[in-house]
Amino acid sequence: MWLFHASVCAAMLVWPLLCTAQPPGAGSRLARIQAAQQVRVCIWPDYYGITYRNPKTNQLSGVDIDMAQALGKDLGVSVVFVDSSFAKLTDDVTQDRCDVAMFAVGITPARQEKLRFTPPHLASDIYGVVSKANRRIQRWDDIDKPGVVVAVAKGTLHEPVMWDKLKAAQLLVLDTPFAREQEVQSGRADVFMTDFPYSQRFLANADWARLVAPPGYYHVTPYAYAMAPGDDAWHTRLTQFVADIKRDGRLMNAARAHQLAPIVAP
Repeated sequence: MWLFHASVCAAMLVWPLLCTAQPPGAGSRLARIQAAQQVRVCIWPDYYGITYRNPKTNQLSGVDIDMAQALGKDLGVSVVFVDSSFAKLTDDVTQDRCDVAMFAVGITPARQEKLRFTPPHLASDIYGVVSKANRRIQRWDDIDKPGVVVAVAKGTLHEPVMWDKLKAAQLLVLDTPFAREQEVQSGRADVFMTDFPYSQRFLANADWARLVAPPGYYHVTPYAYAMAPGDDAWHTRLTQFVADIKRDGRLMNAARAHQLAPIVAP
């Protein structure tokens, strides 16, 4: 509780720490963002439909690129994009390399122990992508069989889920860009696991691949924006932002533009 006014400190002998302390919220990230006139946004630039950097044009696109620009506009500041990944997510956010991670971060128990999340703006199930030449996997039930190699990207939510779900297939965890895709295309892996956004954009650009969808719900995960723990002022502002973009249609409009309307969270 802020008890000591500056005039009191000037007139009385009180503990120096009490007199130099800042009122609540004075050191918040929101205040620093407004002072710097920029918000630093962590992205994963290989995330099709979400935060993707076109290798030919170097241009960023995706629903969360659009929403990051909307956040900057709402705050009246510029947006600085910081390249990250799911493997580096926690370190980048907690070590102050960015103010918020905006690349459809899945809310998982492990991440909730280290990060703070907004309410979800998207939600997706898990999908498989296989080569059209693969005869072993024709439907979802063919995946968890002896001899099948399932590839996932290190640090993504698919890694712990598939460790838990798979009973017979071999799990291959890869931590270099496009490694899981290359393993499947080459035949060294049978299938890689991904989500709805990545699968849609990937299949549109890979004529060698096809989608394997679960027959029902497999493991639906809500996606949100992630920040460092604490700092209620910054969390409250981001929570309000998510509510605003849902209410005024900006989120849905961006999702439609990137063919992601089916996974917009209510």
